[in-house]
Amino acid sequence: MRTLGVEEEMLLVDARTGLAVAASDRVLRHAAERARAATAATAAPVASVGAEVAPESSGLAEPAGACGHGAVEGEFQQQQIETHTAPAAGLGDLRSELWRWRGEAVAAAREAGADVAALATSPLPVQPVVSRQPRYLWLEDRYRLTAREHLVCGCHVHVSVSSDEEGVAVLDRIRVWLPTLLALTANSPFWQGQDTGFASYRSQVLMRLPSWGPNDRFGSPAAYHRIVDDLVRSTVILDEGMAYFDARLARRYPTVEVRAADVCATVEEAVVLAALCRGLVETAAQEWAEGRPSPDVSTRLLRAATWQAGLQGLDGWLVDWRTGLPAPCWSVLGSLLDHVGPALGAAGDLAVVQRGLDRVRAEGNGAARQRAVLARTGRLVDVVAEAVRTTAGPQHC
Repeated sequence: MRTLGVEEEMLLVDARTGLAVAASDRVLRHAAERARAATAATAAPVASVGAEVAPESSGLAEPAGACGHGAVEGEFQQQQIETHTAPAAGLGDLRSELWRWRGEAVAAAREAGADVAALATSPLPVQPVVSRQPRYLWLEDRYRLTAREHLVCGCHVHVSVSSDEEGVAVLDRIRVWLPTLLALTANSPFWQGQDTGFASYRSQVLMRLPSWGPNDRFGSPAAYHRIVDDLVRSTVILDEGMAYFDARLARRYPTVEVRAADVCATVEEAVVLAALCRGLVETAAQEWAEGRPSPDVSTRLLRAATWQAGLQGLDGWLVDWRTGLPAPCWSVLGSLLDHVGPALGAAGDLAVVQRGLDRVRAEGNGAARQRAVLARTGRLVDVVAEAVRTTAGPQHC
């Protein structure tokens, strides 16, 4: 059974006003105090809190999702926080980890006078404040306005692989399905106080980064690492942790990291996303082991498919990579489920994914639900307040 780890980037907000608040320093202090108290009570380490940021962490980068325990950490902007889970094999354990670390983030934020919202962009206007750490300051200086305006939150899923060879073979085969994961999780329709018309405006913001998005097929670990090294030598990125591909090899852990998705509005959606990612990785690994070639699809078409997925979400048409033509979104999702169904069944995940997809089809994804709140109340502050309640769950409401 391949293990899973999930990183969730989330906004720090004031639920009363709906505004994002630059409170990460205070939240991390309270999170550290909670971690120390829990450690003293159990005589065992239970958390890692981001007073020190991992070398590859940039607010857009690689979590410690495959380490021995979960964490609450800082992010690129002071209006953000991130959590990551300990690795899990079963979806039940992963669900518990996600609730645990959302709960830790919510409790620490409330002690700091803030709230946590699993929104991929801020619905209300915001002026981001870059965290004052050397790596973040390098980003601000290098990327200028792009960095100063960059406040988006994603969900990154780590799935274990046996080697770089298997990992690169997986990357070459799952790339065609990543726009579909973006459409499923789209959770960022609003930007600076207005409806953008996109289901995932986060995907549009990320397109401004020089290393983000889909790649050509790599073919081998040597080719993968050569491309990353070339980017570093160009000085456009600082190091390999800033290779913000929509899927990549993790630097410190034997995992493939799938980065295409918006942060999921609910824990259940995050569980479904993680299960689909594991299904994609397992299916791709089996195809590679059997000698089946990776799909010969141009990166240009995948960029177009990503753009379309960010625009439409689940409310229209996606680009079907097999034909290059538009197809109803749920038809493409059905093809994805058919593709990974055997792997999901072997892992015992199929029923959970089917129920989760049925729920999303009935209720809409995060973007649809955000718009439904605005249509009902006419106030973006209510969109944020609803996200705060959903993120906290019934145990913290």
